[in-house]
Amino acid sequence: MDTRLSEDDLAFQVEVRQFLTEAWDKELAATYGNIATMKESAEEWQTRLYHKGWVAPHWPVEYGGTDWSVTQSFIYNSERAAVGAPEVLPFGVTMVASVIIAYGSDEQKEKFLPRILKSEDWWCQGYSEPGAGSDLASLKMRADLEGEEYVLNGSKIWTSYAQYANWIFCLVRTDSSGRKQEGITFLLIDMDSPGITVRAIKTIDGFHHLNEVFFDNVRVPVENRIGEEGKGWTYAKSLLVHERLNIAEVASSKCALTVVREEARGEINGGKSLLDDAIFAKRLTDIEIELMALEFTELRALAAISEGHPPGPESSLLKIQGTELQQAIQELRMDVAAYYSGTLQGELTPAGLGHVFADTAQKLYFRGRASSIYGGSNEVQKNITAKYVLGL
Repeated sequence: MDTRLSEDDLAFQVEVRQFLTEAWDKELAATYGNIATMKESAEEWQTRLYHKGWVAPHWPVEYGGTDWSVTQSFIYNSERAAVGAPEVLPFGVTMVASVIIAYGSDEQKEKFLPRILKSEDWWCQGYSEPGAGSDLASLKMRADLEGEEYVLNGSKIWTSYAQYANWIFCLVRTDSSGRKQEGITFLLIDMDSPGITVRAIKTIDGFHHLNEVFFDNVRVPVENRIGEEGKGWTYAKSLLVHERLNIAEVASSKCALTVVREEARGEINGGKSLLDDAIFAKRLTDIEIELMALEFTELRALAAISEGHPPGPESSLLKIQGTELQQAIQELRMDVAAYYSGTLQGELTPAGLGHVFADTAQKLYFRGRASSIYGGSNEVQKNITAKYVLGL
């Protein structure tokens, strides 16, 4: 694979770097890192990208996409991660939009896609239930058809940012008579509908980003159904493939590894850098090599997509390796924080609990334990890989 950039690609890289340097300023970065101002800052970030025309580069051009090449997408994500700018929140732009574009009616595309582009709607994902996580097809939330409406009863769990959302896309059970995958329907639901209750779940990292969502006789118009009744599992699988590609987060992991290396080099304890420790240096190098291999795997997947081939079960490989590397980097960051706990200099956390780097390392470590579970647990992804990739 020729990884050299053309003159046009180098010019694009300069454009991306200049835009991100200006758009992702210190003020926005500070508010984005605060859970209390996260919604407003996320909308502001997406609005800046929208005005540049870059909020949904993977969409078809007729709906607001950019028609970027694989190389341009790679350049953008690399430069974005390098400055510490976040990806666009995936629930609207990446997840539900991909389903609406592929399977939605013209009326649904006209109604929802422009509002997603402009960040006028905040979406959340209603998939997992208390008894249906990695075995998602076991979901039990009912949707009974009454005239031109579905009546919903049940609950969803681990719903990220549902406290902010005004729309939720859900998988619901419309038929229990056949195979469990065949009775699932994909609905778009207004969160202001009577009968919806959101209950916070506070996680070990101290943030409120997860929720339970309860549905008590919630009425949803049939016109908010995507595609055919009972075909929701087919639509959901295409969405999950896009989600797993996104979860790999190769560019962000490269940036995080650079931060760990710089902290390990810069802080001195006993006259030596932690990088001088042979065991630590080997662990860091091993991760860097694995991350490079994953990056080329991601490029191959993106190249296939650019040639018209939909992302397939190979996305499970990216999800497995990507999340395991994220966790390995988080463990290294914790080691750096612990090793230099008595010598770290700089700003303390607001609560005075320690150095900002150590506090961040702890929160990322705790939250990162879930990355090998959400989007389909890594154990399930290994089964998918064995069956559909290796043919076992």
